Amino acid sequence: MIFTLPDLPYTYGALQPYMSSTTLEFHHEKHHQAYVNNLNRLLPESSLEGQSLVNIVKKSYMNFPDLFNNAGQHYNHSLFWNWMKKDGGGTAIPANLQKGIDRDLGGYEQFRTKFIDAGTNQFGSGWCWLEVKDGIFSISQTPNGENPLIHGAVPLLGCDVWEHSYYLDYRNLRKKYLEVFFDHLINWEYVEELYSTSGTET
Repeated sequence: MIFTLPDLPYTYGALQPYMSSTTLEFHHEKHHQAYVNNLNRLLPESSLEGQSLVNIVKKSYMNFPDLFNNAGQHYNHSLFWNWMKKDGGGTAIPANLQKGIDRDLGGYEQFRTKFIDAGTNQFGSGWCWLEVKDGIFSISQTPNGENPLIHGAVPLLGCDVWEHSYYLDYRNLRKKYLEVFFDHLINWEYVEELYSTSGTET
């Protein structure tokens, strides 16, 4: 199986002024494309050819580190593009998601604070997540290309806090980038879709 760079579900300029077309174009065409290229190059050296991306991510962790880094980042970014949309974010969260947020995270404001803090305080490159495991919502952070899959959870929402995701637009203001992502870019319908297919709805 040859993996390919997915098309964006919007144009490079669609997320302005919150994410510039320059940031989005470089992030997608340069960084994500490099992960795809490296994944395809490294895959024949493993025993995982022909398997799904999810299986490659899970099985390469701790066994094929270079392959894992690139497979993980391809997986993460393929979701990341869909976690954003024009005129997204805010409090218009589907009811079944809101129920889990209220139950497990203390409501919208605490959820927002915990998510932004997780991304802000992730040392170095990585991601912050809303994940579900055994029907319970939680916030987590991972370094580099790691994600909730390798810890037995399902990612419902993630934000990339590698510098290439925000530095051109926000310089060193990572927290500001995360606030803008949460308030103006999140595609809650896609988060709901992932939750509805996670097999963990309660």
